Amino acid sequence: MDDPTISNQRSQSASSSTPRLNLLLRMSDSSLHLENLPSRVMHINRMINSNYNRSPSRTIYSDRFIPSRSGSNFALFDISNSPTSAEGKEDGSGTYNSLLRAALFGPETPDKKDSSGLPACRNIFRYKTETKRSLHSLSPFGLEESIPGIIHSPVKAPRKVPRSPYKVLDAPALQDDFYLNLVDWSSNNVLAVGLGNCVYLWNACSSKVTKLCDLGIDDSVCSVGWAQRGTHLAVGTSNGKVQIWDASRCRRVRTMEGHRLRVGALAWSSSLLSSGSRDKSILQRDIRAQDDFVSKLSGHKSEVCGLKWSYDNRELASGGNDNKLFVWNQHSTQPVLKYCEHTAAVKAIAWSPHLHGLLASGGGTADRCIRFWNTTTNTHLSCMDTGSQVCNLVWSKNVNELVSTHGYSQNQIIVWRYPTMSKLATLTGHTYRVLYLAISPDGQTIVTGAGDETLRFWNVFPSPKSQNTDSEIGASSFGRTTIR
Repeated sequence: MDDPTISNQRSQSASSSTPRLNLLLRMSDSSLHLENLPSRVMHINRMINSNYNRSPSRTIYSDRFIPSRSGSNFALFDISNSPTSAEGKEDGSGTYNSLLRAALFGPETPDKKDSSGLPACRNIFRYKTETKRSLHSLSPFGLEESIPGIIHSPVKAPRKVPRSPYKVLDAPALQDDFYLNLVDWSSNNVLAVGLGNCVYLWNACSSKVTKLCDLGIDDSVCSVGWAQRGTHLAVGTSNGKVQIWDASRCRRVRTMEGHRLRVGALAWSSSLLSSGSRDKSILQRDIRAQDDFVSKLSGHKSEVCGLKWSYDNRELASGGNDNKLFVWNQHSTQPVLKYCEHTAAVKAIAWSPHLHGLLASGGGTADRCIRFWNTTTNTHLSCMDTGSQVCNLVWSKNVNELVSTHGYSQNQIIVWRYPTMSKLATLTGHTYRVLYLAISPDGQTIVTGAGDETLRFWNVFPSPKSQNTDSEIGASSFGRTTIR
């Protein structure tokens, strides 16, 4: 009987002297019964006899999944140089191999081949200085420009915004007062404009003008605001009253009191109407209730000139001549968030329809900045100095862009792409401060009003179904008419 120790040593020496591949060949022959044995033997022999360069003796620190090698023999990858089949016709796998070889090793030029016709040995995965690559690259190796047979789609050109308005309306007696809000566009495509002591309605579909009301010589219109749905229009007056009108019947529904001074800001949230006044207060009015107001919000130290409800109707943002921006919830009588970074009056306020809690605000002449806030986390996100008084802000419903209108000193309209805040277009034409701004219900058109007593209509945003196409809608209907 053999000694187990001696038997172990014999088996170990036998295994060390016999190449491990022989064992694989025996297993293949006895159990796997592969049909193409000669070709596989030739492939294994090629692997054994290849000129494999060992790594240097010094210690190399590398990623465990991408080992460092001083050189590699690319014949091991078995990428054929012949892209054609035996019949001379192009073979799909051969074309793929050609593209793969070009992507891995670069284009085959005479100086890049060795005597055997194969690309020079080099590491496939190696650490190197990052180079600039196209953002639209299709190749993971950054060599797409040198790979034949690959067609790249061109880089998308920036969207073109028409630089001139497609319609201009004369608006006599449109006041040049920064603290008023005299233009609003309804969901039924009707524009309401306060001119002096009257309110006029312009139907965007038929271009018909209707005189809704006349407050008389002792009063004047300070703000207008459409309900989110339906035909009810709120009108804030210089006497501190708020009137509710049914525009479809041209009939006043009710008059609500509560403010001591003019009402320059209005904002709807379903059946709840918020009104801001020069008396520094904000009144919450439920038009279904008998009382003129259900709660009073106190916090501003000067006139309230900006009011906007968020799209989910949970938060109300208010801006004042005290340079403060406050955020209120549905039930609070004190602001839940206070932002004091602006250095001038905050009239321009806009909630993003794309991101919950994203609020934009703009400051007056001494400030000139657009600031962005996250009311969910109570953080100040960014600030953009526009160079002139910020009068209004509105977000696009169709794309992540916004429009700002400006006063001193350039009287311009700017279309911004968010969050980069790159300028898509700067529109000019008004000769006074662009104090009034509203957006059409389809989200494509804006109307701007100024102390030059004109209303100008601009196509600035794409439609939801054609965001990548240039829009020239309305350009052919250019004309100048009057709103009254």
